[in-house]
Amino acid sequence: MRKDDEKNLTIKDIARLCKVSISTVSRAINNDPTINRKTRDRILQIVRQYHYIPNNSARNLRMTDSNTIALLVKGIGNPFFQEMITCIEKCLRKGSYSFLFHSLREEEDTVAAAAQLVKERRLKGIIFLGGRMSYPEEELKQVPVPTVLCSVAVEEEAGLGEAASVTIDDEKETYRAISYLIRRGHRRIALIAGHEADTTVARLRRIGYCRALEEAGIPYDSALVGFADPGAEGYTEACGYETARRLIQSKADFSAIFAISDRMALGVYKAIYDAGKSIPKDYSVMGFDGIESVRYIIPPLTTLKQPTEPMARAAVDLLFRQIKGERVCERQLFTASLLEADSVTDRDGSAADREYEHNS
Repeated sequence: MRKDDEKNLTIKDIARLCKVSISTVSRAINNDPTINRKTRDRILQIVRQYHYIPNNSARNLRMTDSNTIALLVKGIGNPFFQEMITCIEKCLRKGSYSFLFHSLREEEDTVAAAAQLVKERRLKGIIFLGGRMSYPEEELKQVPVPTVLCSVAVEEEAGLGEAASVTIDDEKETYRAISYLIRRGHRRIALIAGHEADTTVARLRRIGYCRALEEAGIPYDSALVGFADPGAEGYTEACGYETARRLIQSKADFSAIFAISDRMALGVYKAIYDAGKSIPKDYSVMGFDGIESVRYIIPPLTTLKQPTEPMARAAVDLLFRQIKGERVCERQLFTASLLEADSVTDRDGSAADREYEHNS
């Protein structure tokens, strides 16, 4: 293809080069999760090769460029995010803004995708949901519209700078969870900890775990901390299952398991049952997030519920304030709610356990 032709490349040309339909090309460009991954990758390779930029000018004029806000999501399979997406969309539509949803794969460059969307769609603002950033203040300078980070993991050393954000206090909430298990008489508490190399959310939750043990006078035991395999996808049922399976097979002595996400806790359930054990007779289990499905497993899971609706409203409010011209550099931290259920029972422990409960 000649250079002049490349400049005028159309979606029809992309479809012809990839030997697919125009609708398939459109779905690939818009990151439709239902499209075959190999097909999508082949299409996007051609898009990058020929520097194709979709012509959305007509659609932009119809939507009016001042009323469109995008939600960029990493981790669309996370039920917690799915609940929040619904809340954010409702808040945006209530504010008379058009809503553009864009799902990103884990390996995609979040900021580059955001900058491209602004170029294509003339966005008024962007809410980032999920994923992680190393240096958000510097990275977000590449995005020329108001932005808010919602449940985005940030490297602790970098900090947020002047980026507006909404999140949970991961260290504090995990401290609360472990303290709750200790009050129930558990002193040997295993941790399903995610990836050891994770320097964001998983690290903060490990810190909360260690602080609760230390303040209760319980020695830290590395044998009770289960890390995910380096190549495994974190925060999933499969990750929780495999990590818990190894802990149980190690014959380590523990009476309770805390998983740093509810999805991982679901995997813990299966690992316990596959080992011929039961919940909570043999092991008490606790999770983190408060996703809807944990109410319907047997027994229902004790968990810390993140306040999805208040967090969604806060993210939209921070964005609206920026759109109105206000300089917003706030970091809003939210508190989780303890949802007690039948997966945790009191531990019939030693006198030392009962004495600790009495003193607490």
